Amino acid sequence: MSVRTVTEGLGSVVDRMAAAATRSGRDPASVTLVAVSKGQSVETIRAAYELGHRHFGENRAAELADKAPQLPGDIVWHFVGTLQRRRIELIRPVAALVHSLDRLALIDSWSRSPAPPMLVQVNVAAEQQKHGVAVDKAGDLVAAAEAAGIACRGLMLIPPLADRPEQSRPWFQRLATLQRRLAVEHPDLVELSMGMTDDFEVAIEEGASLIRVGRAIFGARR
Repeated sequence: MSVRTVTEGLGSVVDRMAAAATRSGRDPASVTLVAVSKGQSVETIRAAYELGHRHFGENRAAELADKAPQLPGDIVWHFVGTLQRRRIELIRPVAALVHSLDRLALIDSWSRSPAPPMLVQVNVAAEQQKHGVAVDKAGDLVAAAEAAGIACRGLMLIPPLADRPEQSRPWFQRLATLQRRLAVEHPDLVELSMGMTDDFEVAIEEGASLIRVGRAIFGARR
């Protein structure tokens, strides 16, 4: 992975983010780009860091725990993968935000000592092969997490595979609607983590505050 590739990829994504925010009447600064660095070397991540980027996401606990000590301490690490109780102690001291609280069974493990803030992952399309709480159970999961002392900051989803970015729009709209409804009782629920390489512009138009982009920045993983 060359520095030039990262420079061009990151610059293009930032420009496209700003254009999407402007189209929808939003301040581009209201959207945070999480550069998903799964499978990328420490040197590649450092190249993006030296360009001024600070938010990075990993979806494997061991990879996050290995990379973080090798990189500058002001990086804001996001854990965006599936949570496993046996890996919690690898994630807890490193992640600033966990995007994937998806079931009640995790709450006890996370609440035993101070935990980073979390987003609730919602399976909006009710896909059997995907993680995430059902739409009608999302409020219960938020309430249970808050009761256990876990700070819930918002919602996350991974939409169904689509041939065109526009096909993801209805799923983003549904998550945004759910977030607004739940925020009436849970006012800290302000974040929407949605949108990846193929559809992040549509996600921004529908209210995403966090987008998770890897391939468009770093290129395809080997």
